[in-house]
Amino acid sequence: MKRILTLSLVSILSTACFAQQHPGAAEFAAKAAAEYDLDQEEVRILLENARFKQSIVDAMTRPAEAKPWYKYRPIFITEKRIEGGVEFWRENEPLIRQASEKYGVDPQVIVAIIGVETFYGGNTGSYRVLDALTTLSFYYPTSIRDRSEFFSKELMNFFMLGDEEGLPLEDVTGSYAGAMGLGQFMPSSYREYAVDMDGDGRRDLWSSMPDIIGSVANYLHRHGWEPGQPVTYPAILSPDADKSLVTKRDFKVKTPVSVLEEAGIESSQPVPTETLAAVGALEEEDGDRYFVTFKNFYVITRYNRSPLYAMAVYELSEAIRGGYGQ
Repeated sequence: MKRILTLSLVSILSTACFAQQHPGAAEFAAKAAAEYDLDQEEVRILLENARFKQSIVDAMTRPAEAKPWYKYRPIFITEKRIEGGVEFWRENEPLIRQASEKYGVDPQVIVAIIGVETFYGGNTGSYRVLDALTTLSFYYPTSIRDRSEFFSKELMNFFMLGDEEGLPLEDVTGSYAGAMGLGQFMPSSYREYAVDMDGDGRRDLWSSMPDIIGSVANYLHRHGWEPGQPVTYPAILSPDADKSLVTKRDFKVKTPVSVLEEAGIESSQPVPTETLAAVGALEEEDGDRYFVTFKNFYVITRYNRSPLYAMAVYELSEAIRGGYGQ
């Protein structure tokens, strides 16, 4: 039987005193044992020690990605974040170069992801991941959207990750959504894409810079990053452009540039006409800003599906690249 972590007698007694019952927790613990070979009693005790946090539910209802672009952009494209990225790159240049070459990912994008996610490690989140994922697993079906199943799977992955990586599950902190480390990996992504680049037998996304940088690069690589290829260019629309081609959420590239041009949508930079692309729009104060996106933009949206996030990563990466002198 796998074990998630060794519980001391003090911890067990403390849990018993402050146990919290969550709707569906017993069924979850039984499933953990039956389907994933986890210790049912230990899962039960961990869940009883998890706390419902209204602040987590509240944070989920007001994500930064709900802002218009002209309010979202100033959060991430700042001189401090650009300068921090240049400094981070210089301090970790050998590791970033190694990961870039090994996984075929442009180095400035690796840096920018870490910059947007946690300000290069300055803010990795203060919520207990156990509390975040328990709250969102058992208390987050809303009248608008039910994401409890997604977070329930992440909670199960979190317990399995604890066994695999020896994580102290009651102490791990992260974002209000349960993302962890400098690259803010959800538990399922941690298990699937994190790498042990320092070779110490563990995948440490908090204190091992080789693992952190390598894992971000591997994530982008596994989702199909094309090194040296464009991410996005501003779009030029004719007065009669077919705006039905503009997408809001799905940036998977499906339309050849030649077809976009026939529809009155052109890239501001020359691109081979057979290149597959998509078209998006971001809200500026004076109206929408249109842009043509390519596969690498779509890959960034695998990290976070918001086009605002992907554009912020891209713009920050370009600013960092300029500051670094690449």
